[in-house]
Amino acid sequence: MKVGVLSGGGDAPGINAVIRAVVRKGIRNYGYEMIGVLDGWRGLVEGSFTPLNLETISGLLPRGGSILGTSRTNPFKREGDTQKVLDNANKKGIDTVVVIGGDDTLGVALKMGELGLKCVGVPKTIDNDLGLTDYTFGFNTAVHIACEAIDRLHTTAEAHHRVMIIEVMGRYTGWIALEAGIAGGADIVLIPEKPFNIDEICKHIKQRHDRGKAFSLVVVSEGAKPKGAQRIIYGAGSDEFGNPRLGGIGYYVGKEIERCIGIETRVVVLGHLQRGGSPTAFDRVLATRYGIAAIDLVHNNQFGNMVALQGNQIVLVPLKDVIGKRKSVDLGLYEIAKVFSG
Repeated sequence: MKVGVLSGGGDAPGINAVIRAVVRKGIRNYGYEMIGVLDGWRGLVEGSFTPLNLETISGLLPRGGSILGTSRTNPFKREGDTQKVLDNANKKGIDTVVVIGGDDTLGVALKMGELGLKCVGVPKTIDNDLGLTDYTFGFNTAVHIACEAIDRLHTTAEAHHRVMIIEVMGRYTGWIALEAGIAGGADIVLIPEKPFNIDEICKHIKQRHDRGKAFSLVVVSEGAKPKGAQRIIYGAGSDEFGNPRLGGIGYYVGKEIERCIGIETRVVVLGHLQRGGSPTAFDRVLATRYGIAAIDLVHNNQFGNMVALQGNQIVLVPLKDVIGKRKSVDLGLYEIAKVFSG
């Protein structure tokens, strides 16, 4: 059997660990021929492939990014591209594809499966917002990076008596902001699930100032928004799945705080720092478990499913039950964060 492997969407620490696990078990245990698809679904549209073997996966476990590259290509966006995917897979002799991605990439896998391309899914998003899985790999690393940034900004905020705004990723959900904010001791956490009132934020900061705390740390998800307003968009246009390019909410909050209470405010946008670099030990183990489970699904002909973490068990869930089912933050965690506001 020939098994293709692709990674789509944004990169996340741990992709290479998944590839390593899929290829190693696929070759050593099942005798499969493994083929890398370059740059996500674009590789199948354009017929771009690379061989995967035990040599090519050597040393991948701690390596960030994706050795296969990635893209936000949507074959259903342009007429004829889905047929190109099927034709190129057939020409290459690919029997099935292990698809590493988030809601958009796995959504394509579901639709391509309906057209005859056998797929299994591996959940990947640093936002941790895919349904039916407790954690996606890359999330733990992103939280670790954000928490470290908060720790570093804490000291400079205190020294200069400033408000520091830390903008983190999280287009539709606030998992990174919430967990990093709690772990880093943030004074205020703003998430997309809970539109905020800027006057209340200013009140909390002023209360701290009146108690002798002349600095504050505010963590905000890029998708957070004021009550009654739209999300702040950075630049025009969107990707092939219709996702806008967000950014700028941190600067909005910072300017409003300075306007309301006159305390000097600085903004740090972590951006792609959260995606880069080596995965944490947790993400390396999780990605490895996912990769092993994914190639097992292939071997057992359990196509159209995604591997998932529920509790401490790796399980399979149907792709059709995952796509479009965004997982919002645990509001119990949000209530914990609110205890430390003001």
